[in-house]
Amino acid sequence: MIRRRYTETVIALLGQFPAVALLGPRQVGKTTLALEIAAGCDSLYLDLESMADRAKLSDPVAFLAPHADRLVILDEVHRVPELFRELRGIIDEGRRAGRRHGQFLLLGSASLDLLRQTTESLAGRIALCELAPFDVLETDAGDLEALWVRGGFPDSFLAPDEPTSTVWRENFLRTYLERDVPLLGPRIPAETLRRFWTMLAHAQGGLLNAAEFARALAVDGKTVARYLDLLVDLLLVRRLPPLGANAGKRLVKSPRVYVRDSGLVHALLGIDDRDALLGHPVAGASWEGFVVENILRAAPDRVKASFYRTAAGAEMDLVLEWPGGEVWAIEIKRSPAPSLGRGFHSAREDLRPARTFVVYAGGERYAKADGVEVIGLRELCEMANTAAR
Repeated sequence: MIRRRYTETVIALLGQFPAVALLGPRQVGKTTLALEIAAGCDSLYLDLESMADRAKLSDPVAFLAPHADRLVILDEVHRVPELFRELRGIIDEGRRAGRRHGQFLLLGSASLDLLRQTTESLAGRIALCELAPFDVLETDAGDLEALWVRGGFPDSFLAPDEPTSTVWRENFLRTYLERDVPLLGPRIPAETLRRFWTMLAHAQGGLLNAAEFARALAVDGKTVARYLDLLVDLLLVRRLPPLGANAGKRLVKSPRVYVRDSGLVHALLGIDDRDALLGHPVAGASWEGFVVENILRAAPDRVKASFYRTAAGAEMDLVLEWPGGEVWAIEIKRSPAPSLGRGFHSAREDLRPARTFVVYAGGERYAKADGVEVIGLRELCEMANTAAR
């Protein structure tokens, strides 16, 4: 079993807050992590997908009173949204009794409803933590390509062979569309959402063109925005905003959109293995999305991420603005011998970053020219993670 580096984060938050919400897509490993934490303390686990466990909480105050000194883990908590109102009173009573932290660990697939319930009902009492699929800092250095091809969902990445991994991802997509999305968001026809998700995979890393998507789906722009918002809230799609700081340039204003897990990109496009991926037009964009996602998971939440692109062609794939004001400019290349064009150099002149990196598929680190560092993904993620401390 791969130990998640998020475990220490959740334990630390439980030591500070009365409640912690661990949010993430289905099958990402939330329950496994929670049970690992539960094994180290006096705890009570309830799965709210179980009718028996939901029935126990028909009167949550009465049921939970005898367990006041235990860590109560509520899995699939989004299934009982009305519970949040009761938790506020229980938490406040516990704080008055001296139990100021570590009362509840709430697990759920992120959604607008869940986030709104936690932020409104439990403001000041809860910390939110996102659990993402496996990343390069949690897997061995030699597994980089497998992680890219299969994605980071545990059952996909750890599958014994490529066909098993592919079948798992296909069933994951089907289950999400037919079962989970109707539970977590507005009613959307599964086939329509599948088409939209597949279109996003084809356009991986491209600028959002809502009008084009709307025409292809025979819906209006507001409906496309609603579909996209849902997939973003479920932590399945990332909207990367453009940098807007340079008032003297005509900047692109549309965000870039990425399907967050590379394995899902490949499943949506029918790409079954590494050879098929390397021969597919999406390979470069898929690698770019994989790199972006891993870097942003390694960097702290307070880092502001964007991309830079001007109408004149200056472009930088990823810009990180650190809390102290330092800027990192990051260009992403799949090639083992990356070359840099005029757009990269123009963007660097505009941004004047403290550090400039070119992330490529190799592992060797070397200086290219004029302060540009060519670096492997794993080493850059380690740098970002270390700088966060």
